[in-house]
Amino acid sequence: MPIELATSDLLMLTAAYLLGSISSAVLVCRLFQLPDPRSAGSHNPGATNVWRTGSHRAGVITLLADIFKGALPVWLALQLHFADDTVALCALAAMLGHLFPIYSRFHGGKGVATFIGSCIALEPLLALYQISLWLVLTKLFRRSSLASIGTALVTPLLCYSLNPDDLVILSLMALLLIGRHHSNIRQLLQGTEPRV
Repeated sequence: MPIELATSDLLMLTAAYLLGSISSAVLVCRLFQLPDPRSAGSHNPGATNVWRTGSHRAGVITLLADIFKGALPVWLALQLHFADDTVALCALAAMLGHLFPIYSRFHGGKGVATFIGSCIALEPLLALYQISLWLVLTKLFRRSSLASIGTALVTPLLCYSLNPDDLVILSLMALLLIGRHHSNIRQLLQGTEPRV
C-alpha cells in the first residue's frame, strides 16, 4: 500500500534531510583547528576518521553530534504526532542527508552514528541492542567497520522481533550503511583495514 504524504510530511522530511546534511565532522575539525576530514586519513567525514587523524576528544564530539542529528528529527516528528510512516521516513531522510549532504556536494560519511541516533528515538530497545553488539564486535575484532557491518546485518532481525512495522525502513537504512562500507569490506578481505 503506497504511503501518502501531506505537505507537512514533506516539510518534515526535508528538514530531517537538511539536518542530516550538516557535517558534524567538518564543523568539529574547524572548531578544533584540525585537518578537514574529507582530505585527511580515510577522507571520510565521520567520527572514526576524526578520532584517528585529529583527536579523541574531537572524535567523541563528532560521534555525539552525528547521533544527535539522527535522533532529533525523529523525536520532533514523534512530538508533533506525525504518522508512524512519516516518523520512520524521517530516520531515513536524516541518514540520507548524512550520506549525501547537499552542503558538501553530496560527499558524506558512512552513516553509522546517524543510524544509531535515529534508532534511539525510533526504537530505543533496538538501539540498545545495536550499541551493545557494536561494542562487543569492536572489542573482539578491533575493527570499527566490521562492527558496524555486523550490527547492520543483524538489525533487520532485531527489528522484526521488536517492531516489524519499521522493518522495511530500517532494513533499507542497514543496506545503505553496508553499501557505504564497500571500501572497508575490500580492505577487510585484504587484511589491510586499520585497527581501532
